[in-house]
Amino acid sequence: MKEQIQQYIIQHQLLSGEKPVVVGISGGADSVALLHILVSLGYKCIAAHCNFNLRGDESFRDEQFTIDFTKRLQVPLCKISFETNKYAQENRLSVEMAARELRYRWFEELLNTYDADAVAVAHHRDDSVETLLINLTRGSGITGLTGIKPKNGNVVRPLLCVSREDIYAYIENNGLEYVTDSSNSSDIYTRNFIRLKVIPLLEEINPSVKASLARTANHLYDASLIYNHSIEEARKVIIQNNRLSISALLSFPAPATILYEMLKPYGFSRTVCESIFTVLEKDSGKIFYSSTHRLLKDRSDLLIDVLSGEESKAYLINLEDDNVDLPVELKPEIVVIKEDYQIEKDRKFAYFDFDKLSFPLVLRHWQEGDWFVPFGMKGKKKISDYFSDKKFSLFDKEKTWLLCSGQDVIWIVGERTDNRYRIEKTTKRVLKLKFID
Repeated sequence: MKEQIQQYIIQHQLLSGEKPVVVGISGGADSVALLHILVSLGYKCIAAHCNFNLRGDESFRDEQFTIDFTKRLQVPLCKISFETNKYAQENRLSVEMAARELRYRWFEELLNTYDADAVAVAHHRDDSVETLLINLTRGSGITGLTGIKPKNGNVVRPLLCVSREDIYAYIENNGLEYVTDSSNSSDIYTRNFIRLKVIPLLEEINPSVKASLARTANHLYDASLIYNHSIEEARKVIIQNNRLSISALLSFPAPATILYEMLKPYGFSRTVCESIFTVLEKDSGKIFYSSTHRLLKDRSDLLIDVLSGEESKAYLINLEDDNVDLPVELKPEIVVIKEDYQIEKDRKFAYFDFDKLSFPLVLRHWQEGDWFVPFGMKGKKKISDYFSDKKFSLFDKEKTWLLCSGQDVIWIVGERTDNRYRIEKTTKRVLKLKFID
């Protein structure tokens, strides 16, 4: 079995052998076998034991056993004691999840302290099968049905290639002792219920069901690689600059599923994504929220924006003050006008008769009722109408800045200036502003 595990380590590049490996050990059969095997294979190990103080005297028995066992193996031991119930209550977690968080956080600290190669834990093939069944009963996508991965970040699982029976056979053949967690025989926990009740029933149908499910998980893992590759290829076509093309999305098979995969990184749940999918071919204006982003249905696209949580601010601009931190970069220049003065015809530049301006200028967002006289025109126009003519989305409107002199809007920044403040024959000084996008 040791050779099988060594080949698995090499195949999945779990350990380099050049640095020490932190090995989680509870004192149970799985972790005892893992530590013994890694030491036998020549890996430099540092044992790590957590006392979660959940099982009274048993917890202290396990700790003492681990101390004695690692001494016999001549392996250094790090141990820690947690107030798991208190942590679970304070953080509103289940006891199982609290223990997991505490354990892996401490493992990460040990990894850094000892500059270790990885943290090795003792999950085996049967654990992976149980995980598949748990996720299947809860409802899962393809990734949740691939079982436990051999490597997840810095955590590696060298025993995934062997079964629980293989481990007990190794324990017996090598005369190893271990301790038994009494809670493992209780079926009040979901995983234990699957192991003690569900799998034995499935074995009545197929005595090799665990091996069959393990193979299924491997097939699904390969399928998930193809699936995820296809999703990333679709992402390149569908999303550009947080703008999701509805027509591109609908050109793919299973567009509802692809929509969910597109929006999942932005924190949108499957339920919200299902609601979004129902409005794809309806009128614009509907907004959906995740905890970090919002999404706007806008004509032919879905627009995604980060939730800022900040109210719109106004910024005062005095040309003498170089220390103003503006939300957009405006580069000012005061020019004494000459007859041959040339204007750059680019939306990023704005030119104003300096002596018509009232300082400080104000930079702010659009407000209901704002209007200006567009350059080259005589009549006034509502800013909202200008936005509509330009087909600005709600997000575009919110991100557009207005430059004001007194109560007058003199520039929709990066768009159009106000005709009342244009350069005329009588203009002596010009304020030139460059908008750096």
